[in-house]
Parts: sequence; C-alpha cells; structure tokens
Amino acid sequence: MIKLYPEKTYLVHGIPLTDGTTLAQANAAAGETVAAEALSPQARDGTIAWSILSGHSARNTDDRVAVRFDALASHDITYVGIIQTALASGLDHFPVPYALTNCHNSLCAVGGTINEDDHAFGLSAARRFGGIFVPAHIAVIHQYVRETMAACGAMILGSDSHTRYGALGTMGVGEGGPELVKQLLGRTWDIPRPEVVGVYLTGRPSPGVGPQDVALAIIGGVFDSGFVKNKVVEFIGPGIANLSVDYRNGIDVMTTETACLSSIWQTDERVAEYYDAHGRPGSYRPLEPAAVTCYDGFITVDLSRIEPMIALPFHPSHAHPIREVIDHAERFLGEVEDRTAKQFEGSGLTLRLRDKITREGIRVEQGVVAGCAGGLFENIALMSRMMEGGTVGGGEYTLSVYPASQPVMYELNRIGAVNTLLDAGAVVKTAFCGPCFGAGDVPRSGGLSVRHTTRNFPNREGSKPGEGQLSAVALMDARSIAATSLRGGILTPATELPIPATEQPYHFRTELYARRVYDGTGKPRSAEPLILGPNIRSWPEMPPLAENLLLRVAAVITDPVTTTDELIPSGDTSSYRSNPIRLAEFTLSRKDPGYVPRAKAVLAMEEKRRAGEPLTGTDIEEAFKKLDTEGSLARFLPSTALGSVIYAHRPGDGSAREQAASCQKVLGGWANIALEYATKRYRSNLINWGILPFTVAEAPGLAPGDWLYLPGIAALIADGAEEIAALHLTKSSARPIRLLLTGLTKDDRDILLRGCLMNYYRNEAESQKR
Repeated sequence: MIKLYPEKTYLVHGIPLTDGTTLAQANAAAGETVAAEALSPQARDGTIAWSILSGHSARNTDDRVAVRFDALASHDITYVGIIQTALASGLDHFPVPYALTNCHNSLCAVGGTINEDDHAFGLSAARRFGGIFVPAHIAVIHQYVRETMAACGAMILGSDSHTRYGALGTMGVGEGGPELVKQLLGRTWDIPRPEVVGVYLTGRPSPGVGPQDVALAIIGGVFDSGFVKNKVVEFIGPGIANLSVDYRNGIDVMTTETACLSSIWQTDERVAEYYDAHGRPGSYRPLEPAAVTCYDGFITVDLSRIEPMIALPFHPSHAHPIREVIDHAERFLGEVEDRTAKQFEGSGLTLRLRDKITREGIRVEQGVVAGCAGGLFENIALMSRMMEGGTVGGGEYTLSVYPASQPVMYELNRIGAVNTLLDAGAVVKTAFCGPCFGAGDVPRSGGLSVRHTTRNFPNREGSKPGEGQLSAVALMDARSIAATSLRGGILTPATELPIPATEQPYHFRTELYARRVYDGTGKPRSAEPLILGPNIRSWPEMPPLAENLLLRVAAVITDPVTTTDELIPSGDTSSYRSNPIRLAEFTLSRKDPGYVPRAKAVLAMEEKRRAGEPLTGTDIEEAFKKLDTEGSLARFLPSTALGSVIYAHRPGDGSAREQAASCQKVLGGWANIALEYATKRYRSNLINWGILPFTVAEAPGLAPGDWLYLPGIAALIADGAEEIAALHLTKSSARPIRLLLTGLTKDDRDILLRGCLMNYYRNEAESQKR
C-alpha cells in the first residue's frame, strides 16, 4: 500500500527507478533516451518544488533560500498580534495581498465583546493597510484562499499550520506570526534549501475510500520515523489523474500532520477546469517534474489498496483500517486507554473506551464534518447522497456538518444536499473551524467523537482535564462518518454501503464573495483609524539579552511529543490572543498547572532586579553560593538576568500558533531545551520571540525548581558559538551541562540578542535614523 525509500531516487520520464526498474527500461517505455550521466545530484533542481522555491528566492544559493511570498493569510486568532507587531516595527501598508479571515472566533461566545472587537480591528486594518477582510461565517481560511488566491507556481504564507494549497499548484507554508511580520516589512523567509520527497501515486481509490483515508494512511506510514519532517512532499504519478481536485485538496491539507514543510502536486487539465470554474483561468499553468528528477527520498502509494481508515486518539498518526479496529476492538481501544492513563498519570482521570463495545459494534456519540479538510463540497455532497432516505436516529448520537464556505453551502443548497442531510437528522452549520480546535461541538466527558477534521490531539476537542473532563476524538473520512451515522453511531466503514459512483459537478458563485468581502488590496487608506477594543493590548516591553542568564526550570515534560495545544491550549483561550498578558495565564495549564506560578515567581524577582531592589531572602542566594563567581550577589546581578526555562523531549508538534512561544516570553521565559523540536515553525517562533532554542544530546535530568546558569551567553551568541557550557544547579549540587545552539543564521542571533523580533526591527529603524 505505502512503501518508503529513504535513499535518493530518480524519476525518469515520470517513471521511478525503484524496485529494480532501470534507466534502460524507463527510456524504452518513454521512447526517449536519457544518458546515464544525467543521473546526478544536479537533478535535484528538476523538482517542481525547487522550480517554485528558486523562482521566489531573493538570494538564490545551492544551500539556502530567501523567499518572498506572493500572498499572506491569517485568521481571527492570529491577525491582531501580527498587525500589532508589524505596526510596532514600521508597517505602513500591506505589500502583497493579505487575507484576514474570521473563522476561529466567529461564534463570539466567550468574553463578551472581545471576539467581535477583534473583527472590527481586522476590518479597520484591511482598510488602513490595503488588505482583504472576510467576515465571520463566510469561509474558513484555507477554503477562501483556494477559491480566490491560489495560483499555479505561487507561494502563500499563512499563520496557520494547515496552509496547504499544493494540489492547486501553490506551495503553502504555515508559520508563526513573526514570519508574516517579516513579509509585511519586505523581508524574506530564510531557510536551508529543503529536501524534497516524491510521493508517487498509482491506482484508483475504491468506492467509499475518501481523501482522509489516503491522508491518514500516509501520515501513519511516515510520522513516527520523521521521514518527511521539515521537507517538501511532491505528489506525482499516474494515480493523480484518478482523483478530483476536491479529493486532492482533502489529502493535501492533511500533509501538515506528517510534519512536512510544504507540499506541491503536478497539475493537469482537472486543475485547469477548477480554476476556470472559479473564474480564474489565468491562474493555471502545467507543473511537472523535469525529464530527469532526483528526489531526496521517495514514497509510493497504491491508492487501490487503501481501506477506510481511523486515526485513534490522540494523534493523526495512530491510523488503522476501520475494519481491523472493529475486529480487534478490545485490543485497540485498550491501547488507547493505556496511552491515556500514561498521558494523564496522577490526575485520577480515566477514559473507558472499551465500555463502548456493544453487541452491535463500537458505539460513538458524535460525528462532525468540518473545516478545511472535511467541509469540502464533494465530501458533503456524497454524504447527502449516501444518507438519502436514512436517519441518524433519535438516540444520543449527533451529526454536525459545516460546509467550508458560503459558496460551498450555496451549491449544496442548490442541489438539495442540505435538505437531504436535514431530513436524515444532521445539523448543518455555517463555515467555522471551531470543532477542529475545541471551540464548538465539544463532546461529553467520556465521549468518543468521530470527525473529518485535521487533528485529534489530547483535549483539542475542548475538554478540560483540570476540571475532571476527558473525552476523545478519532479521525475518519466523511464517507465513513455517513455510514456510521446511518447506523446511529455504530462504527462502520463506508465500503459496507453502496456508494454513488459519479462525481457531482460544482458551480462556484463569485457574487457571494464580491457582495460581502472587503478587498482593499493595493488600496491602503492610511487615514483610517485602527479600532481597538478593550481586550486588545500591546506587547509588554521585552528587554535585550543580558550578559549572563540564571534560569529557573519551570516545567519538565517527558512525553514523547508535546503539542502546541499542550503548550498553550486552544478553544476558549483563543479569545484572549489579542491580550498577551491575560493569555499567558493559560500557558501549559492543561499539562503542568504549576508552570505559570513558577514562571511568575521568577519574573517577579527579575522585575525587582531590574528596578535595583535587593533580592536577599530569596533562593537566588542559595543558587549564587554554588556559582564560582567573584564578588557579591549585588555585583553579580546587574549583568545577570533571571528568567525561566522549559524542558520537553520533542515540543512543538501541531499548530503554527506563535503564542506557544510568546506566552513563555511574556512570563519571563528565556529558553527551551529539547532533544529536538517537532517542527521548524515552533523553533522559528521561539527565535522570533527571543527564546533560546537549545537542544541536548540526551535528557539532562532537570527538575522543576532547579537553576541553569549561562555565563557570557550574549557574547557566545554574538560570536556564533554552537556549544554552550552551562551549569545545572540543584539544592545539593552544581554540575556542568552542554547545550547546543545550532543552525542559527546571523539574523537569528541578532534577534535573540535584541530580545525579540520587534526589538530587532525597532533597533534597525533607530540606527537608520542616526
């Protein structure tokens, strides 16, 4: 079904030289001759990805790229902070099309006026700086970009991790807000030249197998090994022609869960038809790899062998065929219970999924189809045809369906699909991302929800373990959710039902956006005031890096992977993302409730230190006694900042949200220590917020309350040091510890020295004035 090739693999005339296929055979099949000399490392330049990346790079070298994007996109839990940061750094207009969508806090259900205040800010910013404003319930961010902004050969940067438009020939990248700030200020996205992994599709999916099934099979095959981590995945092969564009989009958006950097697909006449149907025929051009292309790794996927899949809690990579889970329910659900017990050890919480095994099968309480992965036209149109004449029943099982945009809703309504779903007992709602991150359709405690959304991380669905709540989400395709719904919530793969064979044609109605979306691209109105609600607060002052650091260990996390949802919870906390001080109170609240008070205690001492107040009577004195320093504590402290540090094995999987880093900085955080970082975007967020992204060769044995002393850290960073000699201080000992700080550019180091990206730009502007 899925096979991985870790070695460099050549594609010749579209034929992979794998499993014994020779160059001579490829030449014979194509009727053309490629010389053996062409099979060289230079053929890496033949990928679609490199043709796009190199065309967008301001400084094109063999080992690095400096990208300027064609467009930007943010939603209403990221754009306020981005614009505030850019404004503090010298923003006067948006230099490229920038869409501000309102699909995350669109319920306006938490905190009184604060969500709608953010929306008012967004519209005023679009007017003032020349942007696009998509009001609430009109479209989820990625569907709007697909329908109006994507173009073959383009690159789009979004402040959301699921920024993926590869099936439309656009390289989408999801990053934290500071990377968008750089683009708004005319700067570049600077990264090492990424490796490109070819994903070669063959065959045709069986009826009842949907895009989520294909995506989960791929994620399950590559995530644990990190096979495509921080690489570009490039979809090629004859199987692509057997997939509609909606189907391709559904696979593509889930590539984020493989931990890849971006994605791109070869394009064909179906993509041309998509752009034509959306009134943008000029956005199409054919994209394909060169006659000889070298990939850094290769994956083959036989679409005909993929079955309906389910990703069990608590990660999209926990993917198995639904039939296998049904046949061995005790084992699979027992394994989830065991993982849950380990994840929440000491909390007293349990998840009794084996209680859901009944005579009829595995019972679930909820089905949800929503967002940029599930809410696509073809998914919902096919669901309605499958469910025609059926019902979800009158029991506890519920089904909610969220079309991804008003144009999708309009077309579903026009063909009668909405009424069919309503007749079957489904609830059809407007475009909203909430179910994907815990701001809508939160299941009951102890419940199991099956969802065609993007993620099923712990508590991402909205439960609060600190209040005794625990529920679970499994990911499935809309087709199998329809089959499960027709059985009143008994888990069922779609292949057990008759599946309508024909694709439903889609007619896009451009007027729905033209009549409601504000598009001021290229037309800034600088006299327009920004509308600031009472919850919209500026960033607190962030000092530059001190000569030395003395850091309190405020949290130690030993899970194999720590998600950004655990670093800063999603859901109801998203309403406070325009208020950095208030939001910071939620940091690690569902993972380590002691983190915030520990970090704040050190921050209070640092504020006293900066004010010149004495720190006698604190445990700083005990830490100081273990240091081999000359002079008194009073002489030592002026050059030594106090702060906090977090250790986690592998932090940063999941969302691009910068608040996972900025909240630590607001609370006085100066460093993270990890075996490795789960994603490039989380590490970038740390750097841009002035947090040192250390790694270690092995777990260092830190404990909350310990101290780390980093003498001469500012000078070491300025000098380009990649190894930092620190001192680990416990109540009873002081021992050396070796920290690594590799892969930093000069700009990265300058940002760290200044304390954060805002300071870096502010200092640059002041230097230019002088």
